[in-house]
Amino acid sequence: MALELSRIRAVACDMDGVLWLGDEPLPGLQAFFNLLHRRALPYVLATNNSSKTPADYVAKLSHMGVNGVSDSNIITSGTATLHVLAERYPPGTHINMVGGTGLRHLLEEAGYILVNQNAQAVVVGLDAGLTYEKLKYATFCIRDGAEFIATNDDNSIPTPDGFAPGAGSIVAALRASSEREPVVIGKPHLPMFQQALELMGTTPKQTLMIGDRLETDIIGAAQAGMKTALLLTGVTDGERLKRGDAAPDAIFDDLAQLVAAWEAS
Repeated sequence: MALELSRIRAVACDMDGVLWLGDEPLPGLQAFFNLLHRRALPYVLATNNSSKTPADYVAKLSHMGVNGVSDSNIITSGTATLHVLAERYPPGTHINMVGGTGLRHLLEEAGYILVNQNAQAVVVGLDAGLTYEKLKYATFCIRDGAEFIATNDDNSIPTPDGFAPGAGSIVAALRASSEREPVVIGKPHLPMFQQALELMGTTPKQTLMIGDRLETDIIGAAQAGMKTALLLTGVTDGERLKRGDAAPDAIFDDLAQLVAAWEAS
């Protein structure tokens, strides 16, 4: 293991496939947060899932018996996208959105006006209620010159029943229909990692990224200069790890094994 846990001063952690699968907590969940809180380690929970708000995730953790987490500890690809949008478009800008209620809430709360047509930007995230109509109007807007912004491009997401289509599958459909490439905000792209480091106030070398995806969590964090720990509870299993082109600093079966190693360091 190339990771010295005793040197870590802050943690960025994925959620789906690391903390839980669907509504089922994964082993070591409470022990992990107990360790973070006891050692007063700054942390952010960073997910590419834009369908929920930070408050939704705080409530989910509380339901699983984890308290002490606040909205400010959570970055979604939706909040990271909103951060980028605020630098480019003022409140009142017309936005076409393909995404869930969490993304809708963030955009409307920031003062953006959601429209089907004549939009200045199209923002695309995970949308469990995806329809042909949504794809059609988003395509029209992009072809008419609207900026194409994707919260993330994960092709799949882990669920208790198996891997389901992710936001990247929707982005791929719009890429094909509009013949335009999107600006992608979420992992493995840098904006989310940069925002996490800014919030925690730590350097990349002091910060550990914990994730279950080689192609997003591990590759993205390594490119940002962060330390990396891969958990085998989500997307990446032993066989996929052998085929991967990224080498995490450490690999653990689950959070429980990571916490045990950390306590012993």
